[in-house]
Amino acid sequence: MTGPDTPPHEQPVRSEDLIGEASTARATVDGHGVVTQWNEGAEGLLGYRPEEIVGRSAAGLLADHANPRSVAETLRTLNPPDRFRGRVALLHRDGSRVTAGLLAHRVAASGDATEWLVVSPLPRPERPLADEELLKHCFAQGPCTMAVYDTDLRLRWANQDMERVLGLTQEEIRGLRVPEITPGPEAEETEERMLRVLETGEEQHIELFLRMPGRDRPVAWSTSLAPLRDGDGRVAAVMLSAHDRTPQHTTRQRLLLLNEASVRIGSTLDIDRTAQELADVAVPELADFVTLDLLPSVHGGSEPRPGPLSGHVMLRRVAARSVFAGTPEAVVEVGKVAAYPDFSPAAECLKAERGLLNRVTDPAVARWAAEAPDRAASIHRFGFHSTMAIPLRARGTTLGVATFSRHQRPEPFEEDDLLLAEEMTARAAVCIDNARRYTRERNTALALQRSLLPRTLPHSAAVEVASRYLPAGPQAGVGGDWFDVIPLSGARVALVVGDVVGHGVQASATMGRLRTAVRTLADVDLAPDELLTHLDDMVNHLSAEAESAQGPMGAGATSGDIGATCLYAVYDPVSRRCSIARAGHPPPAVVSPDGSVDLLDLPGGPPLGLGSLPFETVEVELAEGSLLALYTDGLIESRDQDVDRALDTLRSALAQPAESLEAACDVVISKMLPSRPEDDVALLLARTRALDAGHVATWDLPADPSVVAQARRDASAQLEAWGLGEAVFTTELVVSELITNAIRHAKAPIQLRLIHDRTLICEVSDGSGTAPHLRRARTFDEGGRGLLLVAQLTQSWGTRQTGTGKTIWAEQALSAADG
Repeated sequence: MTGPDTPPHEQPVRSEDLIGEASTARATVDGHGVVTQWNEGAEGLLGYRPEEIVGRSAAGLLADHANPRSVAETLRTLNPPDRFRGRVALLHRDGSRVTAGLLAHRVAASGDATEWLVVSPLPRPERPLADEELLKHCFAQGPCTMAVYDTDLRLRWANQDMERVLGLTQEEIRGLRVPEITPGPEAEETEERMLRVLETGEEQHIELFLRMPGRDRPVAWSTSLAPLRDGDGRVAAVMLSAHDRTPQHTTRQRLLLLNEASVRIGSTLDIDRTAQELADVAVPELADFVTLDLLPSVHGGSEPRPGPLSGHVMLRRVAARSVFAGTPEAVVEVGKVAAYPDFSPAAECLKAERGLLNRVTDPAVARWAAEAPDRAASIHRFGFHSTMAIPLRARGTTLGVATFSRHQRPEPFEEDDLLLAEEMTARAAVCIDNARRYTRERNTALALQRSLLPRTLPHSAAVEVASRYLPAGPQAGVGGDWFDVIPLSGARVALVVGDVVGHGVQASATMGRLRTAVRTLADVDLAPDELLTHLDDMVNHLSAEAESAQGPMGAGATSGDIGATCLYAVYDPVSRRCSIARAGHPPPAVVSPDGSVDLLDLPGGPPLGLGSLPFETVEVELAEGSLLALYTDGLIESRDQDVDRALDTLRSALAQPAESLEAACDVVISKMLPSRPEDDVALLLARTRALDAGHVATWDLPADPSVVAQARRDASAQLEAWGLGEAVFTTELVVSELITNAIRHAKAPIQLRLIHDRTLICEVSDGSGTAPHLRRARTFDEGGRGLLLVAQLTQSWGTRQTGTGKTIWAEQALSAADG
């Protein structure tokens, strides 16, 4: 506020005092054509005082006495609707006609109403400066960089701003062409555009990026080339006007770089590749040399230590990029760990938890370089002059540091460069932390999976086996593929391969549970279709448990549904028959001894977890030396080829001769998977063997207690023939007990079978489906000790169901002399 005593120089200045309110006739007219305001200039033009005209219709001011309604209608139907211009005959207060140029604007009034602001310039006295002189001063002193070139494209006039930009006066460059004033390809292009202006008379626009004298950074120019015409309309000269758009250009380039960083950084869940992507984006657009170093624990996927880091820091180089091929500036190689003292830029920014801008001449940098001769040599050799050290931080934890350096670009880093680098580094840090978390989970899943898969495959007289397991690439994550080889009674063997849907720790844990369940069910000697039915029930129970664990609101990270596929095969080397059932799993391939390859035509069966759908067992006879190939879908399914073509490739690979099963596995993997698999792959190859009649002895027995003694004698004679004399005593006891139990508690048919393999197997089959069990006999009981005696004398014993009843078996280990 001002008062009466306010000094004149502090009193507010009104615009009317400077520009002359009476120099313009101004009035406002509402939407109905009624005058609402009338100024001093309007009074001077038409002679009416404000109190005489305000509130009256503007139609009365027209010399032609227009209807007020027609005036209002004319205002509403103007085109364009917001402005009117033209010369109008008006009626002076004294009755004379006054022709004046009017300019009317539609403006907003109070509320939703509109009104018209009508203005008309009044004659003014001559000014000290003539119009021509004002134009000359306008050109010379205007804020825009301007120059005029004649039809020979030689400079005629240059304003003061052009002289400032060029560092040359008009007289020094008058008569020169553009390429002669600022040599270079940009000048040549500019002159070509000027020539086009002369030829076509059309204005041209060009964007230039030039390094000007006295400027340490290139300048972005937005240049317009316009024709200047003479009185006859011919092009007499070319006007060049340029505007410095460097701030806008720099901002646009930084936004483009930031957008590119958001697109390119984090394309994978690999820590090293993510770090390298940041370095690749920053060079050369922002820096000449970029390095990324992580805490060793972070690079291994471990959780970083919370809080700022201080003192001596150990960092692992994970990425580097230079404008020179091979990053010759790097003192630390990628993958190596280096020490950074507390006064180094890297350690200082980690301690401060913010980015730091440094000149190489700064004392801390100079000290660091002095104590590391190899770094000092690199600094001097390449001419480092400016650096930025920025901590990689994500979710409140420090992961490492990114260092940006310049040695080719002469301009040092500025605060805006630091802000840009911090934004890029922050985005990269989140991606690196995501990759770190994924790496930790993947390592956990891999460790869990390796612990659950068989470390070695058991030796078996039934088959020779070899296997391969390949985890998927980092992007897919560890899956739930598994395989197993399970020895069964009667020298038989079970071959299993399965695949749990999904990836990660959950899939690996589910795989472990299913593998354990299969081993447990196989120990009961269930048929393949029965085993898969029990396994299907278990998967349904696991899905229900997972869903209930998520809570009523479904707050779990994943769906509770668990799915899996499985193939279960049992091979008997005595009969050379293989019983197979599958639950939604790819069919196995069989390579015959003659080299032909076929896919077994098996009922597909539903995947595990659907429930209430049957599985079917198919029995096939395999020639001795046949090769059975079991695999998961990761071997045959990929984005690059369809399944049918992949199966053809698999047939071709299996048909190729190999020195061993291990070599055959390598051939299949190399043919099917030339690169890292997209999904986990499990491959199990089994070459069948056969036990001939010389290793198997069978006797059919009547249900008569008197045959027990003869059975003992027959078994003893067979053992002597096999050279197993030391096993006669034990075998006689086992045969006696098992046959006696069959005669007493079961029914015909009764059969005794001895199998000479790596162990000696004694089997007694009968027609009853009731399984025996051990029981504790009391002191004076005459029976009940038979199976206990068998369990004590043999390595293992058990029972399995058959199509006609059951088989009780007992297995004895053979001594080195017997074997």
